[in-house]
Amino acid sequence: MSEIAFLLNGTPVRVTGDAPTRTLLDFLRDTKGLTGTKEGCNEGDCGACTVMVTDEAGSRALNACILFLPQLQGKAVRTVEGLSGPGGQMHPVQEAMVTQHGSQCGFCTPGFCVSMAVGHLQGRTDHDTVLAGNLCRCTGYAPIIRAAKAAECAPVPEWMTTDATRVAAQVAAEGRDGGASLPRDLDQFAAWYAANPDATLIAGATDVGLWVTKQLRDLPKPTFLGGIAELKRIDRQGDTLRIGAGVTVEALRQAIAPLHPSFAEMLRRYASLQVRNAATIGGNIANGSPIGDGPPALIALGATLHLRRGAARREMPLEDFFLDYRKQERLPGEFVEAVTIPVEAPALRVYKLSKRFDQDISAVCGAFNVIEKDGKVKDARIAFGGMAGIPKRAAATEAALIGKPLTLETVALAKEAMAQDFTPMSDMRATAGYRLTAAQNMLTRYVHDLAGTPVSVLEVTP
Repeated sequence: MSEIAFLLNGTPVRVTGDAPTRTLLDFLRDTKGLTGTKEGCNEGDCGACTVMVTDEAGSRALNACILFLPQLQGKAVRTVEGLSGPGGQMHPVQEAMVTQHGSQCGFCTPGFCVSMAVGHLQGRTDHDTVLAGNLCRCTGYAPIIRAAKAAECAPVPEWMTTDATRVAAQVAAEGRDGGASLPRDLDQFAAWYAANPDATLIAGATDVGLWVTKQLRDLPKPTFLGGIAELKRIDRQGDTLRIGAGVTVEALRQAIAPLHPSFAEMLRRYASLQVRNAATIGGNIANGSPIGDGPPALIALGATLHLRRGAARREMPLEDFFLDYRKQERLPGEFVEAVTIPVEAPALRVYKLSKRFDQDISAVCGAFNVIEKDGKVKDARIAFGGMAGIPKRAAATEAALIGKPLTLETVALAKEAMAQDFTPMSDMRATAGYRLTAAQNMLTRYVHDLAGTPVSVLEVTP
């Protein structure tokens, strides 16, 4: 690994000689002795390892357990030890955790405090969302939420506001280009990857990180894409939105909230805030998971996928990219560059069914985009995740709707056709029969949703 430079609790740090897949969590605990950052699940689920990372885009909470050191180049990191002031003053959220009795065994407390401190810095009051990625098994969330509320009006400590300017003035200026492993130029990277198709591309590492922490795999030629600014852009192009592959799920959620609110709300339930702050939409697509929540909604929108290999570019409907389980229509050395979606799709609805409401993998994710004209269905795009080995459109179901009025009677026939579209599997999340029934019922839900009937479990009251 080339030299990596970043700020750690306000102090410049240089790392040389470490493996590029060494995690920040291991570095903090084993090299720096900063043991406040805990190892719980080691896969980004529990939040015990939460740290604050600041770069030119601002500050965000991330999971240190699946954050590789090269991803920190030119950034600033604050652990729980860095929340207190230079004279030992506690951060307002730490004081509130004490006064509100928000800690019991204390193992999860550092991660909670860091997540709360980031939320406090950003002026957020949606504490349930901010803390959805931090798990507590003994205190319970009530006193922790009370602590977050109690700290809302406290001023942001001065020492929490210096990292951004210091990153720009000090670390970024001193940091060195990591060459092929830390590309900055999109064209140069494209040419290099075409010549090195065996490289492992790493964007947010929310999936690849587990290859290391859980499967103990050695990754060939790990290449970190976070420094390529062009991949992080969201551009309005007439009536479409071009989303770079490096756009994080959280950035995408914020961008599409006023355009596609149902899609954005589903993304709010996409893992935790820490994961959404790291995971990218390009990684979610290229991963090819049959239970990835992004592709069904994108397919229902009629998304176009943009691929690149060296100087050659091509595009295709997103649904054509997925061929079989973990197999995509992608050439060696070719990568996902962007995805384009329409700006308008007022009939789009996306439904996620999981055992936990927040931060859980879908049993079924359904996306519906049905267009009516003169009282009849003119076009229908319906896609599911969790129903096949790939994210897949429901072709027979769509055909059963087209040309007919979108009524419950029509839907009843279309639900029968859905059995022709899918043969789902049974696993630990749901049985095949349950999945099919749930997917069919989502179509009924969709009709009620378009009619204005409350359908969310957060809206329905006895």
